[in-house]
Amino acid sequence: MRSIRPPFAARRGRSARRRTSPFLAAVGLAAALMLTATACGSGSDTASSVPSVSASQDGDGKIQIPDDIKNKLKEHGIDVDQWKHGAWKNWDKREWLRQADDFINPIIKGLWDPARMRGADDPDKNKGVDDADLTGDQGVTDPEPAPVTARAVQTSYHAHVPEAGKVFFDSPEGTMVCSATVVEDPAHPGKSNLVWTAGHCVHAGKKGGWYRNIAFVPSYNDSGRTAAQMQNAPRQEVAPYGVWWSDWAQTSDQWIERGGSTGGQGASYDYAVLHVTPEKGSGGKSLEETVGSALPVNFNAPAVPKVSSITATGYPAAAPFDGQKLYQCTDKPGRLSVAQADPTMYRIGCTMTGGSSGGGWVATGSDGKPALVSNTSIGPVKFGWLAGPRLGDVAKGVYDSVSAKFAGR
Repeated sequence: MRSIRPPFAARRGRSARRRTSPFLAAVGLAAALMLTATACGSGSDTASSVPSVSASQDGDGKIQIPDDIKNKLKEHGIDVDQWKHGAWKNWDKREWLRQADDFINPIIKGLWDPARMRGADDPDKNKGVDDADLTGDQGVTDPEPAPVTARAVQTSYHAHVPEAGKVFFDSPEGTMVCSATVVEDPAHPGKSNLVWTAGHCVHAGKKGGWYRNIAFVPSYNDSGRTAAQMQNAPRQEVAPYGVWWSDWAQTSDQWIERGGSTGGQGASYDYAVLHVTPEKGSGGKSLEETVGSALPVNFNAPAVPKVSSITATGYPAAAPFDGQKLYQCTDKPGRLSVAQADPTMYRIGCTMTGGSSGGGWVATGSDGKPALVSNTSIGPVKFGWLAGPRLGDVAKGVYDSVSAKFAGR
C-alpha cells in the first residue's frame, strides 16, 4: 500500500515527513493517511504481440530460457546467464524496464527459499509522504468507516480460502511481498493460471519500471505457523502448492503513467493480472487444478451503496502483524474519491496493514456466488481502513488481454 497525508495545515506540530507502509487516503480526512502502489503490465493492445516469456524444464530439471526471452533481454543489453547470476540486481534507470511490453521475468530456480520469503517486506514501507497528495473536495467520499479488527483465517488456509496467496518480488529497496488471488481464465475454464493482485506489486509506476523475480505462492504457510516456528520450516511447508513464477504481467496504462510511491496517484487503476508457470513440474496441472479453485471476477459489481458486504483477504506484514499469517476483514463498503475524474473506490473498515496490498476483495453476486470485485490498494498511516479500486472496463481490458495472450497454449 502507499501512504498519504492531509495538507500541512491540518497536522500542525507533526513532522513533515514520515516513514510509512503501503495503502491509500481520502479527500478531506483529518487523520494521516498512507497508500501503496507499484504496477505490472498495461492494458494496451501492443502487449498481445509480445513473444511468450514462459520458461520450461528439461529432463535434468534445469530451467531452460526460451530463445524469445533471451533475444528480448539481448535487445536491452542483458545476458541471460548474467541475469540469473545476479545481473537482475542492477536497478540503473537505463536498465530498469518500464514500458507495458517490457515485462521480463525469467525463472531463477530456488531463489525464493523459505528464508528469503520470510524476509520479504511490504512495498513502499520506507517511502516518504507527499503532503500535497490530497487537498480539497475531489468527489464523493463517505465518512471514514469505523475500524474492523482483522480476524485470523482458520487453518488450513487452503481449506477455507484456497484462492489466496502471497506475491514475492524484488525492488530497488530489497525483497518485497504482497497478497494475491487465483482467478478464473475464460480462455481455459477450470484450468486457469491467472493471478490477481495490485498494480503497485509489479510495477513502480510513473517514476520506475517492472519489479523483478515476481512469484506467487498459494496458501503460503498453510498451517498458520508462527514466525518462530517458520524459522526452520522446509520449503514444502512454507509453499505447499509450489512456487509459481509470473511469465507475463499486465497492469493499467493509468498506473504506469500516473502511479506513485506515495499519495493517491493512480489508485483507482491499481490492479494487475499475472499469468504464472510452476518453478517445478506440476504434473501438467494448471494453478487452478493444483489449488482446486479460482474466483470469477465481477467487472459489473453494483455501486457502493448497493453492496451489502465485502470481505478483504491478505497477509499483513507491517506491525502489529509479521506477514506470516492470513487475515480477513468483512464490512459494508463506503465510497472514497481520490480524484474527481477517476472512478470512486470502495472503502471498508479494516486493521490490516502493509503486505495485505493486492489481496482480493470478494462480494456475493446476484447469483448468490462469491466473486472478486476489488483488491487492497491503500489505507491510512495509522490504519483502520482499506480502499480498493472498483473494477470496470479498464480492469476488464487488462484481464482479457492476459487471457487472450495465452488462449492458444
